[in-house]
Amino acid sequence: MEQGKLDIQVEKKLETVEDYKFEPIKGYAMLHWKGKRPFTSTQFYPAQLKETYGKEVNGWLNKIFWGDNLQVMSHLLKEYRGKIDLIYIDPPFDSKADYKKSIGIKNKTSTTDINAFEEKQYTDLWSSDGYLQFMYERIILLRELLNENGVISLHCDWHKVHNLRCIMDEVFGHENFVNEIIWQKIRTAKSQSTSFGNIHDTILIYSKTKSFTYNKQYFEPDFKKLKKHYSKTDEQGRIYQPVSFTQDGQGEPRDFGEKGILIPPPGKHWIWSQDRIWDGLKKGLIEFSDNGNPKKKMFLDDVKGTAIGDIWTDIFPLNSMSKERTDYPTQKPEKLLERIITTYTNPGDLVFDSFMGSGTTQNVSMIYGRRFLGSDINLGAIETTIKRLLKTSKSIEIQSPSIKVNSDNENDSLVDIFYTGYSVFNVNNYDVFRNPVQAKEILKQALEIQPLPNNTIYDGEKDGRMVKIMPVNRIATRADLNELISGFNIKSFEKKFETSPNKPVENILLICMGHEPDLAATLQKEMHPFKLDVEVVDILRDKANLEFKRDSEAEVKITDDTLVIEQFYPMNLLQKLSLMKENVEDWKELTESVKIDFNYDGAVFEPQIVDVPEKNELVLGEYPIPEDAGTIRIKITDLLSESLELTIEN
Repeated sequence: MEQGKLDIQVEKKLETVEDYKFEPIKGYAMLHWKGKRPFTSTQFYPAQLKETYGKEVNGWLNKIFWGDNLQVMSHLLKEYRGKIDLIYIDPPFDSKADYKKSIGIKNKTSTTDINAFEEKQYTDLWSSDGYLQFMYERIILLRELLNENGVISLHCDWHKVHNLRCIMDEVFGHENFVNEIIWQKIRTAKSQSTSFGNIHDTILIYSKTKSFTYNKQYFEPDFKKLKKHYSKTDEQGRIYQPVSFTQDGQGEPRDFGEKGILIPPPGKHWIWSQDRIWDGLKKGLIEFSDNGNPKKKMFLDDVKGTAIGDIWTDIFPLNSMSKERTDYPTQKPEKLLERIITTYTNPGDLVFDSFMGSGTTQNVSMIYGRRFLGSDINLGAIETTIKRLLKTSKSIEIQSPSIKVNSDNENDSLVDIFYTGYSVFNVNNYDVFRNPVQAKEILKQALEIQPLPNNTIYDGEKDGRMVKIMPVNRIATRADLNELISGFNIKSFEKKFETSPNKPVENILLICMGHEPDLAATLQKEMHPFKLDVEVVDILRDKANLEFKRDSEAEVKITDDTLVIEQFYPMNLLQKLSLMKENVEDWKELTESVKIDFNYDGAVFEPQIVDVPEKNELVLGEYPIPEDAGTIRIKITDLLSESLELTIEN
């Protein structure tokens, strides 16, 4: 293994032949796209511990990572390879849409009419080939992280489900396909002129081997209907239905294996199915004497209901009044994740979501006593998840939630260990841009790049060069060239090459934040015999000459053993709202949270005070300082999820 590289063990069916053409295998379908390349090794990326909330439980602390999930997973490979029990991902759908979060001032007292706007969280716009390579590489890494008895659940919709299933077959093996679940996400279809309205998402379930955790789930029984039959009450007050036989018809002998063959009394027959009686026998709910008469009863609270199939119509989408709603786009209901997590894991198992979003997977895992890992490239997702987990962990500490799952997993009714502590890490340099979606627009303005509307390959033009902005806030690698290469107009290159074989067919400017040293040479080599003139601009080297964002400011003082925030000026937020600071009567209206570490060690932020109010409430702004306080570190986060951190010597 090369230094700094992690090998990915790939099965023979993923081996390639010359020129990256995939060897076809008889009877095995494979998906091809322009620029498809093998992914057999990855760079190890370091992670920096930034914040810690809560304490370890049984030596475990959950982990959340802010960074590109390809690099986060490359980091995780070293410690968690083959150790994750369940992976759930809700990746981009290639829906050609922008996903936005509504930002509004709390308890508005501003003197202008501008009190809210939409902040773009991410853009789900891809070239088709770029999307497939993006998902292919990540699915390969996910497989490496999954343990031998683990399951992966991939949530998608009609846009790419057919392609993603082919990729999942290729990476996991079609023999390890478990289920295609249809979730009805919309109650009523919108009227369409030429097609049926789309009302469902698809969840693809794959295992790594044939041996995996599966706890059968049941629909909640109709207890009102059942009470007509369960009409008796025993001395403990439990409602039951006596085991009995009907009088019409001849009974047939029933073979119950180790229980023997039971024959009902003459002229009677069983009123229950054999499966139902056998299930009762196995669980000790029914016993029969030698003559076939029942000795036990069937209790109402032991009834599970009907087994759940692969079409889920009983889980409703979130509405505007839902208590769990975070206003984060693409948020999924907790009931959906509850079903997936309790089906494929047991308490204490490890769950991972590499497209974390609002943190539903992590939140449900915490509620149901599972350990978790999570990652997202969007800072808004990180802050939303932290806020959500703080509320859940506080609820668990006050009173452990009542765990009730209608499944065969009896352990879920006995959960008594909850993993409420977690740490937050950064992977690579995430200091320049807070929202990657806005990064390209900021760079275009800062570098005076001429936009190219409707161009799916390049981000603009500058000084006669076609500009490609590489992924921001991380080192650009050779693998990042795939999207660009797959989008090249080869026919145009051929015409230019025929006319002038010694001249470049394209002049290209790559903009990146750090890069592998052979990035330009690799691009030229990949496009041989075509000649490219490639120039690289490194933002990390040149950022001193660029104004990416205005830092926030605050006025903080200590008065009578109390830390007082007098003013907070989130400059980017104020600019977006087109408000001057004097137009807002109270800085708290622009503040999402205040966190304070009273004994900051200079490296890891471990807040003792976490002031995260509800939607329409405001932070306090004044906080008592404990007697043993040392160096004080305060973190103030605004409604854009951008934070200001200050250190104060007590």
